[in-house]
Amino acid sequence: MRRRTQGLERKIQQIQRELATLGDLRPGSLSEQYNVCGVAGCRCKASPPQRHGPYHQLSFTRKGKATSRFVRREELAAVKAQLKNYARLRKLVDQWIDLGIELSTLRLEESRERARK
Repeated sequence: MRRRTQGLERKIQQIQRELATLGDLRPGSLSEQYNVCGVAGCRCKASPPQRHGPYHQLSFTRKGKATSRFVRREELAAVKAQLKNYARLRKLVDQWIDLGIELSTLRLEESRERARK
């Protein structure tokens, strides 16, 4: 059991090191929008229509408040990297929780065994 405990501790330490290297974080999802304007005779009203865009929109909910904002083309790569970092954060935290539960259970079992002896 001690070997398993040490293995879990090493995995948790690896997750903690990886979390420290993530960089900027941003929750949410990115969507692509195409719009129709109000100008008569514009290409967006032709047959077939050629809508304006793409425009990229970031949507997320934080502390119960939904937010949506447009992302400029020159900021798109940075926002995508931030979204990817946030997804990685969530995955690593979930792994840490699973390992922590397993580690806590093993430690309780070890404690019970020592008390029996």
